[in-house]
Amino acid sequence: MTIANVTLEVNGCTVTGSAEPRTHLADFLREELLLTGTHLGCEQGVCGACTVMVDGRPVRSCITLAISCANADVTTIEGYGDDPLMARLRESFKLHHGLQCGYCTPGMLATAYDIVRRVPDADDAEIRRQLSGNLCRCTGYAGIVAAIADVLANDPPAPQLKPAPRVHRPIGSETVAPSALEPIDTVTSHTGTQNGNLPTRQSLKSGVTLTRILNLDAPVADVWKILKNPEKVVTCIPGAHMDGEAEGGHFQGVCEVSVGPMSATFRGMAALTSDDDALTGSVVGKGNDGLSRSTLEGCLDFALTQNDIGKSQISLEMIYRLNGPLAQFGRPALVAEIADRLLAHITVSLAALATGKALPGGGRSAKIGGFSLFFGSLFSVIKKAFGGR
Repeated sequence: MTIANVTLEVNGCTVTGSAEPRTHLADFLREELLLTGTHLGCEQGVCGACTVMVDGRPVRSCITLAISCANADVTTIEGYGDDPLMARLRESFKLHHGLQCGYCTPGMLATAYDIVRRVPDADDAEIRRQLSGNLCRCTGYAGIVAAIADVLANDPPAPQLKPAPRVHRPIGSETVAPSALEPIDTVTSHTGTQNGNLPTRQSLKSGVTLTRILNLDAPVADVWKILKNPEKVVTCIPGAHMDGEAEGGHFQGVCEVSVGPMSATFRGMAALTSDDDALTGSVVGKGNDGLSRSTLEGCLDFALTQNDIGKSQISLEMIYRLNGPLAQFGRPALVAEIADRLLAHITVSLAALATGKALPGGGRSAKIGGFSLFFGSLFSVIKKAFGGR
């Protein structure tokens, strides 16, 4: 499946993220940008919980393709800030008990905002008609209708968002011109943007850090030739392969992972930078598994030196974050144990490649993980916790 970069203006920030052609705006907002105030209910455009503003008009983000919103101005519930009209609506919803469990509230507030600015003379009957696309299972709507009516009756402040014309950019499943998609391999870092195309150490500061030192039975010069070549490095990682060739340090790839009873195929992008003089480098990457809806992103810094016996030593520092169902297997102790076992395999493969020897397993890219790796690592963690007994 092709992955493209989509650039939007979200809550006042220019944002670039990866999306498949079938990725809906709601999933893009929640999973790429972590704006989880946009709620998913029916996922069929019926309940209205996912309502957000796109170019000034409310849309169902669960049935709106992210790529159809390229270069659009998107406002989610997190983006109203001190907007005077939204502040008044929030207060009125509290005063009239217009929320209970709160699940429908983000969509209700977006729709209420649109009603007040677009139908300023609406009575109770018209408010109910305008709200007919938003479902609530708790309140019975009376409090919500009363809250909106109260705002309308008491000189509502001017909204910061203006209503958009009814005929506008294609929303939903309409065909999008190819120019709306930015090719993955031409994208560079967007400095100062919210959650840009690839992660940074700053954006991952809440992640888990892992440091390791590897010793390779190969000369430094030969190992460095491998480390700065992403095509060769990928051949040393079980379950990984590249989609096409690396261009400008950017490349797309796939990594198949099996952790315990769950399997995932992460598809994403990465970028490699290296310094030939200092023999240091950095890799940043981000991938998504469409089936489990898990996201893995990380940043790896590496430095190559010569060890005491004249061979190669690689110092690694990685910070990563795993979100979604697979995160239940992402406990630091377990991940560290799995990483050590994988790094042992990668170390042997790198040394073999650097010295012209055959790769372990005949070069076949076996899937990472499996029951033996997972349960072997889990047993090792438990054994360490009980003092090796």
